[in-house]
Amino acid sequence: MRNISSLLITILLLGVLVVAHEFGHFIVAKKSGIWVQEFAVGMGPKITSVTKGDTEYSLRAIPLGGFCRMEGDSEDGSSPSSTSFLTKSVGVRFAVMFAGPMMNFILAFVMIFGLTCTSYTATPEIRAIIPESAAAECGLQPGDTIRKINGKTIHIYDELSYLLMDNKGDPIDLEVIGKNGMLYRYELQPRLDEASGRYLIGFNPNVVTGLFAEPVEGYEKMTIGETVHYSLFSMINYVKMTAEGLVRVFTFTAEKDEYGGPIAIFKTVETSYEAGLEYSLMAAIQNVVYIGAVLSANLGVLNLFPIPGLDGGKILFLLYEAVRRKPLDPETEGKLQFLGFMFIMGLMVYVLFGDIMKFII
Repeated sequence: MRNISSLLITILLLGVLVVAHEFGHFIVAKKSGIWVQEFAVGMGPKITSVTKGDTEYSLRAIPLGGFCRMEGDSEDGSSPSSTSFLTKSVGVRFAVMFAGPMMNFILAFVMIFGLTCTSYTATPEIRAIIPESAAAECGLQPGDTIRKINGKTIHIYDELSYLLMDNKGDPIDLEVIGKNGMLYRYELQPRLDEASGRYLIGFNPNVVTGLFAEPVEGYEKMTIGETVHYSLFSMINYVKMTAEGLVRVFTFTAEKDEYGGPIAIFKTVETSYEAGLEYSLMAAIQNVVYIGAVLSANLGVLNLFPIPGLDGGKILFLLYEAVRRKPLDPETEGKLQFLGFMFIMGLMVYVLFGDIMKFII
């Protein structure tokens, strides 16, 4: 039963991400006077549909993906009308294509905001120094706030963790705001923690409670401004990590544990949901929402890559049209779209094969 529950939760979660993405295209197209012929959730054969106004809303058999079909979305040889995607300005068409990924970023932010409000958040402020650590040896003090690592600004604790992981144990330069408000600079060598396999500076971060989380004595509550700040930079951090990871995937240089397809997503949801249930239903929901936020940021970034067949590919063609003052030759665009489609299909097979090797064989 738990496997079935996890499967249904995974399908529902992916459905929410797809609906948000396609709704972005849909609402901007509608507001721009473009005829949206069909708004579909899922792919493959149609299960059911209903028509409202001039748009058909359909549910399809394969619970992965979806689409927003607009007039003029594909060449059919007929003369485009005033409600066609093709007759709109480059700016309008750009807005329609960008709106899908943007909705995924907004959804990721909303999910993180909800999590931040109901949980506890580590900050870049030092609460305690671990004895005999790199932090202790270089003179860091409780109350100091880490501002930069190797020149990169730290807004949230997650950025600090990611930069340390990416640094792979090399010496780092720190900029720190002291408790007295003065700026200090340090150079230190992070040390490998055998238990976690991570390189650490050697301090315990200050933790603040969410707006609706249960108060904890000795810990301050986040303000609404701090909650927005943390949620925004968490979403931006996910976007950065996703973009870097996808570059490695597209160039086939990623490690197997860095990427995953539908099977990996299901396994992650299952593990996180069941781990949360050991504490409470709320913890299980928070774990799933966290995965949803990461996946939503992933979907937004993926669709912005300039690959024909993705939103980013169409945006690239629009930028070409804006610069050259004329659209790309339809035959050339068609060939590029086909090549992009074949690349995406090949990548999907590659990722699915990786899933099978990791979780089935």
